[in-house]
Amino acid sequence: MLNALQTIKEQAAQALAQTGDPKLLDELRVKYLGKKGELTAILKQMGKLSAEERPKVGAFANEVRASIEALIDEKAASIKAEMQSKKLEAEKLDVTMPGKAAPIGKPHPLTKVLDEVKEIFLGMGFSIAEGPEVELDYYNFEALNIPKDHPARDTQDTFYISDNVLLRTQTSPVQIRTMENQKPPIHIIAPGRVYRSDAVDATHSPLFHQIEGLVVDKGVTMADLKGTLELFVKRLYGEESVVRFRPHHFPFTEPSAELDVQCFACKGEGCRLCKGEGWIEILGCGMVHPKVLSICGIDPEEYSGFAFGMGLERIVMRRYNISDMRLFFENDVRFLNQF
Repeated sequence: MLNALQTIKEQAAQALAQTGDPKLLDELRVKYLGKKGELTAILKQMGKLSAEERPKVGAFANEVRASIEALIDEKAASIKAEMQSKKLEAEKLDVTMPGKAAPIGKPHPLTKVLDEVKEIFLGMGFSIAEGPEVELDYYNFEALNIPKDHPARDTQDTFYISDNVLLRTQTSPVQIRTMENQKPPIHIIAPGRVYRSDAVDATHSPLFHQIEGLVVDKGVTMADLKGTLELFVKRLYGEESVVRFRPHHFPFTEPSAELDVQCFACKGEGCRLCKGEGWIEILGCGMVHPKVLSICGIDPEEYSGFAFGMGLERIVMRRYNISDMRLFFENDVRFLNQF
């Protein structure tokens, strides 16, 4: 039996010396030291030994067990160290290697042109005002001289949250809030998202952007409105740009007008871009209605003002000759990389 124990000790030492696999190491542990292992099988036969042999065999068996356990622990530590070394080698960072260039985005065309518009008006002494997109009916309609029975409400296809709360259909409520909280002189533009229940197509979207402007001061006239917007158009589209004002009607301005820019492609001759008219409409404007000033607590006998509003998407489409508004919202990198 002593010879058998010696054989197990030598075989275990040889097998452990040759393995480098954690799984195989665990299999060897079970093979030699498990409940059904070779060492256990030898110890089960100790009952057949004489009283003189039993202590010697038991002591040697314990020595063999201790030797195998020590070899297993030593091998486990060696394998762990080797695996850690390989992992560190594989994950080693070569600081001398050139880095991989990360793709850099570009400003969205809407953002790009909006920033230009802001800079133009900031250069003329305007400031930027903001307001909530979820708005009260009062600020979106009534304070703008559009009562509940006014037909203008029917043309705006409003998203109502409740009878008195809605998604704003224009940034005009920002003008009202500004006039309520700030005494003239007032020179602001109000850019932002607006919402109308329009079907999505090449020229319509339920979400789009507006830029509205407001000036209120003593002695403000239609000439100031005309000069401001002509300067804006020339700064945005070039000094050679030609504009015209056409009479129109808005409930919150009187008199009211629409501003057209001479077609960039045909110079007024008429083409596909301008649909044969020679002019392209870009915004509506007018003198602030005296009733709107009164509603906001401003004396129309002492102050006057003008206001204007334009769709950002329309300006950008004209600027870059884009034919479909949906391209702005699809996030197609091939489209965005052009700008």
